[in-house]
Amino acid sequence: MSATIIPFELHLPTILPTIEGNVDYLDLRHQLVRIDQLLLASGLETKLVELALERWLGSKQKPPRAKAQTNYQSHCRRALRCNLARLLLKEDFRGFAVRLADSPLLQFFCGLNELGPVRVPAKSTLQRYAAWWPETDVHAQVQQLINTGQQQPEKLHLQKPLDLEAAFLDTTCVKANIHYPVDWVLFRDATRTLMKAVELIREQGLKHRMEEPALFRSRMNGLCMAMTHARAKPDSQKQRKSILRKMDKLVGTVRQHARRYRDLLDEQWAQTQWTRPQAEQVLRRMDQVLEQLPKARAQARQRILQGELVPSEEKILSLYESEVRVIVRHKAGAEVEFGNTLLLVESPQGLILDWDLFCESAPGDAKLVPPTLERIDQAYEDPPKALGGDRGFDSEANREKLARRGLYNGICPRGPQELRERIKSWKFKKLQRRRAQTEGRIAIFKNNFLGRPLRSKGFESRELTVTWAVLTHNLWVMARLPEAEAVAEKAAA
Repeated sequence: MSATIIPFELHLPTILPTIEGNVDYLDLRHQLVRIDQLLLASGLETKLVELALERWLGSKQKPPRAKAQTNYQSHCRRALRCNLARLLLKEDFRGFAVRLADSPLLQFFCGLNELGPVRVPAKSTLQRYAAWWPETDVHAQVQQLINTGQQQPEKLHLQKPLDLEAAFLDTTCVKANIHYPVDWVLFRDATRTLMKAVELIREQGLKHRMEEPALFRSRMNGLCMAMTHARAKPDSQKQRKSILRKMDKLVGTVRQHARRYRDLLDEQWAQTQWTRPQAEQVLRRMDQVLEQLPKARAQARQRILQGELVPSEEKILSLYESEVRVIVRHKAGAEVEFGNTLLLVESPQGLILDWDLFCESAPGDAKLVPPTLERIDQAYEDPPKALGGDRGFDSEANREKLARRGLYNGICPRGPQELRERIKSWKFKKLQRRRAQTEGRIAIFKNNFLGRPLRSKGFESRELTVTWAVLTHNLWVMARLPEAEAVAEKAAA
């Protein structure tokens, strides 16, 4: 049962100032106005508000008042538009909150341009907006937007239907926001996190006999510097082992103190000024490190003291991001990367048709083709008729599958002889020439919409951010496509 949206109350908006001489501002203004048209004409905004409202009403024991529902609807609309504008401008939560307060153009786009005092969402509200909808809801609306542009271009005021004749695949690595995973640096991370948590607990009046927490951090930093300089010395291997034993002993002491303070806070939190949820936030932060620290210590001993390798699937890369994988790329400057594999499928016009962020280690590129074809067939009413990709996606099974489906195989073959034969086809040559542009599309998507690095924490958060970035990217691409003549004339008048 879908929720019924209460009509939004119309407010008298402020008029955007006339700006002359700044081409970049005028381009941004045109993009935001066009994206506003796409959100309204496609029904994407209405559908997302309905989905959020239905979930919100379902969580209530009794029907809320009309004013409460209207307020929630306004937050839904602002959440959608703030997420899009923030990603489009490559701002973090704090930076976008400041920019939103200072820009009449952004206030217009986000529905905040009312006469009188302007109430701008704070950074914490923007952070809640980023997780307002689950990933599946946003994912479905991205595909529906493309379907509308292909089947009903006049509805979106497009001059021509979206071109979905071909699809181009490629994979990349979405790097996690972690430092290079050095074993002994994990000791520094653990000491810093645990001792800062202990300082917070001691500030609340809960104390246990120990030295000042800052001293432990200082000692660990000194050992880290000594470990760094040990590489340049003749007996580097011997010195590194000696320093690691000192670090291991120090982090063991830190763990004991942190465990005592953790239990003290859990038992006597009522004596502090914190609420129970605030205390649990500190407890979770400490537990996350305390649970992994024994394994991290064993890993460092095995690699540095014993000189043995640790399998990639068992290796701790970060104490804060457990769902990060080692991705071997064999590329200049990026032999190995740390993050999650991302598959992107692009249309000839640069729209992202399909994507998949892998939590576990991704299979080979050739094995990604069949499930990608299944998702595309289910998502689009008129799916692509040709598939292009590099030689990593080529396999005998994929060739047979494409032939059975009646799809033109534009994937570069692995064998040089077969490539020489296929390159004689003008259609294959055209698809391969266009396929090279997908590398540029990946760079645009990662640098301009995801950010470098992607700062979302946890795989679910990263997956949701990738989906929001795809929606923002596709709206940005569609806003740059030629509009229907009637709409262009109306805008010019």
